[in-house]
Amino acid sequence: MDDRINLEKTFNHWITTSDNDFKTMIHLYDSGDYHWSLFMGHIVIERPLKACVVKVTEKHAPFSQHLTKLANLSGLQFSEENLDWLDTITTFNMNARYDSYKEAFYKKCTYDFTTEWIEKIKILQSWIKEKL
Repeated sequence: MDDRINLEKTFNHWITTSDNDFKTMIHLYDSGDYHWSLFMGHIVIERPLKACVVKVTEKHAPFSQHLTKLANLSGLQFSEENLDWLDTITTFNMNARYDSYKEAFYKKCTYDFTTEWIEKIKILQSWIKEKL
């Protein structure tokens, strides 16, 4: 089996799907499905980070959804504040996915909480894409 990857195709896949998921995140937010919009927000950030990892390592990105781990592999220099944001956004993946966390997360996802984090997700996605 050939372990080589088509770097351009793989890189573009992560960027395109992040942009598509961004639209889904906004749609879910606008419809009031706040916990699912934040779940999608996690994916919106995960994918361009994986694009960075592919660009830097010339290999497939790991299967990990942990954003700080991906950030460390990305070659980008994140501020401490942005690393804290990534840690919080990583929890949106777990909290929306697993029943043991869902109810508490659902209650936490008020309009104000979700609006604040959607804005941070927008900032991070834009910053990451600028660095590509």
